[in-house]
Amino acid sequence: MNRDKVIIRTSIIGIITNVFLSGFKAFIGLLTGSIAIVLDAVNNISDALSSVITIIGTKLAGKQPDKEHPYGHGRGEYMTAMIIAAIVLYAGVTSFVEAVKKIISPTVPEYPAASIVILISAVIVKLLLGTYVEKTGEKVHSDSLIASGKDALLDAVISASTIAAAAVFLIWGLSLEAWLGAVISIIIIRSGIEMLKESFSEILGERVEKEYTEDIKATITSFPEVSGAYDLLLHNYGPDTMIGSVHIEVPDTMTAHELDVLERDIAEAVIAKHGVILAGISIYSVNTRDDEAAEILDDIRRTVMSHQYLLQLHGFFIDIEKKKIRFDIIIDFACPDRDGLYQSIVEEIQAKYQDYKLAVTLDVDASD
Repeated sequence: MNRDKVIIRTSIIGIITNVFLSGFKAFIGLLTGSIAIVLDAVNNISDALSSVITIIGTKLAGKQPDKEHPYGHGRGEYMTAMIIAAIVLYAGVTSFVEAVKKIISPTVPEYPAASIVILISAVIVKLLLGTYVEKTGEKVHSDSLIASGKDALLDAVISASTIAAAAVFLIWGLSLEAWLGAVISIIIIRSGIEMLKESFSEILGERVEKEYTEDIKATITSFPEVSGAYDLLLHNYGPDTMIGSVHIEVPDTMTAHELDVLERDIAEAVIAKHGVILAGISIYSVNTRDDEAAEILDDIRRTVMSHQYLLQLHGFFIDIEKKKIRFDIIIDFACPDRDGLYQSIVEEIQAKYQDYKLAVTLDVDASD
């Protein structure tokens, strides 16, 4: 499956569908004098424009890496999703202004039977289109398609509400057109804001799902030489490009050649199974020749992990001859004073092992 071709084909289907729907709704809206239907038509045009931008973004993201962008152009899709969100937000604000004008200077709409039938058909088409586009977006991991699909489903709800307003007018003679237009506009504005927040969050860099990182670590620790995998950092350079680094615990008896072979095997396994490029694999050596080291590790682990907000201790190594102890700790982001807790732990361990020089690293809770 060619991901780019799927996205472009789906976007073209969206463009054609929205242009036809917009034309029908604009004609009905002008014919009946319904501001809500006209605004709905404008919203369909914004959807078509969103699909055009999705195609442009997909083409940009699909460009090969170059000297200025060695990791490719995949993040361009996130910018595309943000532009689409901005268009939706603008459409909502513009629609709200028009609706308020109609509230101030109301007009009486008319609803021919043919217009109701067409609107019902539009709801069905939008439901089918929205479901198709959103599911396709989830399948190919395209935020732009997912956003377009959600917007199409929202349009179906909006069109359904327009039909409901027509029914109220035909039965009771009560015109809710302008007020419904305002409500529709507010819904569109809210949708645009949520889409903007999601896109901005992805551009900033989001935490990777725990299940995903655990699967990658399970693959790494499946190698018998690896006793632990920590500090897995993943950097997203687009929906299908993930580059990362990790620390692994291995016996202190391994040679440079053995480590080289192991790191290459791990990198190949991770990219084959998870599609993640491990650009760096760092080493934590584990004491294997001294029983005293194991006893000190157990004592320090109990002391450190007794503190609230402590998530993990790893990378422990002790050089008894040179009197050096090193290890890393992870403190929960929920801790009100992470630096203060870190200093307290260092002082506590140093007081217990005064003859040793400590090297304690405060790691970031990025994926553990």
